[in-house]
Amino acid sequence: MGLDVIALLLVIAVVSISAVFAVRHRKGISAGKQKELLEEAIRSASEPAEEQRKDSVESSAMDSIEALKDEASSAPEEKTVEEPQELDQAPTLEKIEDVAEESHQQSESTVSLESALSNTKKGFWGRIQKLFSGGEDVDLDSIEEVLYTSDLGPTTVQHLLSVIEEKMPKAEMADIEKVRQAIRTEMMEMLDSVQGEDEEQLAGLEYELLDDNEEVITPVVWMIVGVNGSGKTTSIGKLAHTLAGEGKKVMLAAGDTFRAAADAQLREWSKRADVELFSPENVKDPSAVAFDACKSALSKGYDHVIVDTAGRLHTQSNLMEELKKMKRVVDKAIPGAPHEVILVVDGNNGQNALLQAKEFNNAVDLTGVILTKMDGSAKGGVVLGVAHELKLPIKRIGVGEKIEDLRSFNSKEFVDAII
Repeated sequence: MGLDVIALLLVIAVVSISAVFAVRHRKGISAGKQKELLEEAIRSASEPAEEQRKDSVESSAMDSIEALKDEASSAPEEKTVEEPQELDQAPTLEKIEDVAEESHQQSESTVSLESALSNTKKGFWGRIQKLFSGGEDVDLDSIEEVLYTSDLGPTTVQHLLSVIEEKMPKAEMADIEKVRQAIRTEMMEMLDSVQGEDEEQLAGLEYELLDDNEEVITPVVWMIVGVNGSGKTTSIGKLAHTLAGEGKKVMLAAGDTFRAAADAQLREWSKRADVELFSPENVKDPSAVAFDACKSALSKGYDHVIVDTAGRLHTQSNLMEELKKMKRVVDKAIPGAPHEVILVVDGNNGQNALLQAKEFNNAVDLTGVILTKMDGSAKGGVVLGVAHELKLPIKRIGVGEKIEDLRSFNSKEFVDAII
């Protein structure tokens, strides 16, 4: 046999074996057997091309190939899982995905709140626990020290201490669980007394705002106030996003005409939330912006107007007077407005946040507070101070950077997370 014939036979053998390898991969031929048959086929095809061995070479190569094919065809089938029919599979997958998504959202919501308030819990309840683990008798004075340094505010601390002293016999002061229950119960009463039985949050969001004729008020006007850096503009954007997601027609009014970057920030948030921005050029009077925005929203059938205001310190009397003016002007544009006057407070400010709330409340009669940046703060006790001393509900609590992290406030969830 000539070299060219041997080469051809070799090529045929290799191609055939390669094809069988694929079969082997599916049929389960052992790797050792496969290698043995391959080596035999190549060795036979590569032997010297002597005429007298023509029949032997040809026969050997072909026999090896046939043996490999027979081995592949006789190998046991691998067990495979039969794919369900597409029509039967789809509803099952949808149900599984829905349940998984719901479970994930619930888990994420719980973890987010607990994580955000973990430092507050360590600074408040954690320190009380240390009192009881120190091996010494615990008295009211030692608990008082912890409470005063937990940003609850002096009035709130005195109230808690009086309740503990009144409701707990001295013999029970050594029982940490009874102390915890006494404090927890009073905290819940403080918050529930201002949050309302149905945890009312924001007009037109958690509950509908009705006029004297039981008609839904539109537009609902919100006036958002606070110091610079408190997260005021971000909170406005997140609220607008929430309202828009519920199908509400929302307008943002750029009433912060003092800060150069304020308009740009609010414009960016209006794009993200896909809502209207009212920001007339060359108008520097914030009260004029608020008035015109309310009139425009009224004529165009908007559901909500959220008025931004310039950030200011609670000690700046001239700027506080400007807020009073804006509120009066909005009332002239839409009688009864603003329906919500919300103070945005940085939760990290602790007792200073409580002072801010007092001054802003004196100036514009707040309807509630949004506490931001609670994640990582150890000063969450200010929530109780705001509720007890100022009788103001907590409208929202910020526990992260995401849009959905500006959450509605729930008394029980909050208290459970810190004690």
